[in-house]
Parts: sequence; C-alpha cells; structure tokens
Amino acid sequence: MGHVETSPELREELELPESGPKPTRSLARRGDPLSASERQRELLAGLPLADANFATRVAAHGFAPLRPTTLEIFQINIGKLCNMTCKHCHVDAGPDRVVENMDRATIDACLRALDACPGVHTVDITGGAPELNPHFRYLVDACVARGKHVIDRCNLTVLLLPRCADLPAWMAERGVEISCSLPHYRKLNTDAQRGMGTYEKSLVALRRLNTLGYGKGDPKRRLTLVSNPAGAFLSGEQEALESEWKAALLANHGIFFDRLIAINNMPISRFLDWLQQSGNLQPYLERLVTRFNPETISNLMCRNTLSIGWDGRLFDCDFNQMLDLELQPETRPAMRIEDFDPAALAGRCIVTGRHCFGCAAGSGSGCGGALTA
Repeated sequence: MGHVETSPELREELELPESGPKPTRSLARRGDPLSASERQRELLAGLPLADANFATRVAAHGFAPLRPTTLEIFQINIGKLCNMTCKHCHVDAGPDRVVENMDRATIDACLRALDACPGVHTVDITGGAPELNPHFRYLVDACVARGKHVIDRCNLTVLLLPRCADLPAWMAERGVEISCSLPHYRKLNTDAQRGMGTYEKSLVALRRLNTLGYGKGDPKRRLTLVSNPAGAFLSGEQEALESEWKAALLANHGIFFDRLIAINNMPISRFLDWLQQSGNLQPYLERLVTRFNPETISNLMCRNTLSIGWDGRLFDCDFNQMLDLELQPETRPAMRIEDFDPAALAGRCIVTGRHCFGCAAGSGSGCGGALTA
C-alpha cells in the first residue's frame, strides 16, 4: 500500500503559527534517537523495575496468555499529519509528518475487512488530525452507510482551519461522535501541555459544536471530552472528574458536553521523551507498575479492538502501533489489512510490554476511558 502526498499548500498552511499551537517539534523533525520505536522499546525494557513483566502479571490472574475477545471496534489511524505538535503526543504527530497518511486503496481494504466482521459496531478514526487526510470524508460516509457508529478523534483546533470550517455541520448530519482532546477545563493546565492559545481555540470550537446540538444528550450528536494529566501521575477518578468538568465549563463558559473519559499518559514517543528529560521516567514507570489493577484486565481495549495503521499494518492497540509491535496471528507470521483474516486473528496471543501497565494502572485506561468503576 502507498501513501497520500500532502500538497505543498497544506504543508505551508500547517506550518503557520495560527494553524494551531506548536509548543515543541516532533521527534522525527529533531532527528531524536527516540523517534525510532526500537529505541523507545529498549529504553523501557532497560529500566530497573520489579515485577514489571506484564504477561507474567496478567497470567497470575488467569490470563495466560492474554487473548482477544469478540472483535467490536476498528480503530483506524489514517495519518500522523497534524496542525499541532503537543508535548505529550504518543503518535509524534505534527505538520512535518507529511508521508504517513493513509491512501484510498488502504481505506478500501479497511472497508472490506469491516464487511467481513458483522460484529464490529464502531469505527474509531484517529491520527494525527484525521480530518486532514483527503479521504476522511469518504471513510466516514462509507462507515455510516454500513450502519456503524463513527468516532472522530479530534484535537478541536483543527476545526478552526478554513478547509475544515464545514466539518462540524457535516459530521452532525451523519451522527458522528466527536471525541475531543482537552487536557483540563482550566486554561493554564491545557496550554501548558498543548501550547499557548490552545484553550481559547478549543472553547471556540466547542461552542460551534454546541450550536449544532452536540453535547446536549442527543445520541446522534455525542460530544466526548478526553482528559489526560499534565504531569507524571495517573488520571483521577473519571466519574468525579466528569461532574467537576461539566459544572465548571457550564458556569464559566456556557459549554455543554455529554461525557468525559479520563486516560493515563502512555510512556511512548514525546511523552516518553518528556519523562526522560524531566527525570520522571523511572518514578512514573514505578508508579504504573505498583498501581497495577487486575480488575482492568477483562476490559483492556486490546481485547475487543483492532488497530489499523496508516500503512495497512495491524496491531493489537494504538499504543503497540506506535511502538511497531505488530500483532501476531496464530497461523502466520504477520498480517496486513489487505489480507485480513478474522479467523486467523481470533486465537492470537496479544503482544504486550512494559508500556501496557499504562492501561492497567489505577482505574485503568483506554481509548474509551477508565476500565473499572
């Protein structure tokens, strides 16, 4: 499979400061050794940690090995191109990631695979800023036509780009859930992580979504906010945070949303770099390992989700994708979306590593939020 060439006009537009805050640069642009997934895996594996074999820990609770359940969700990463360059990004997305964008042939292969899995009810489209892929609307329409629930993982500020001005109304017409990154309901916390100006731009985008009926209880206009900590600690209790956020955003800004999902930051890519540079890497990994919660295992997202990379490679989850840990079918050494075989995937063992403690620590964490009450 090939990739979509990013037009020179779009490249130039995304590099402008007004297209979105850029508090840092991608590891790829810096030429940082951590831009290589192999180096990230080596760094995590080399930390002196006790009881840090994830496979052994889950095996002690009856999951030997960890295997998938019924496949329910396709999560499709359609590119690493983004209008922002946030400090915590585990994708290392940014305006310079102009090659890693899914082409039409790969999207069509995803749709054929979707047709082979009638039990899949949700297509979760992510990036980068997925809206910047030229085939984003084609993919959304094709999934909606198949009766699937579609989620757009949105950074909010991308909706303010002139080329995306009609997207909120377009997605509202199709019943697309918009799952928006917003580290905190306070300006200081949000801008510290995502760059100066992010908070105000996010509020503008949220108000536009509210005027279209998003965030007011309509299941066809679901507005989800995604919160992650601004430092080297675990996310707070999701239900309590949701109540606090709803009250604060309504009282201070008149903004509504439907639900909050709270996730832990994963020690991958730019957040891994920040942990290392700030001296927090060892303490953070120790915190993840010691806070391992066996009650999260049944609900880990790798068990009911298939992660599809921009180039058609298949992974057990989005985090494995960023570390280039391809899934391992039972009957063959590797598989791509164009030769998708659901039967071959059903009995596989899920690929794990130390980063997996990020999903199993505390209340648990995944793309759907906390894993335990």
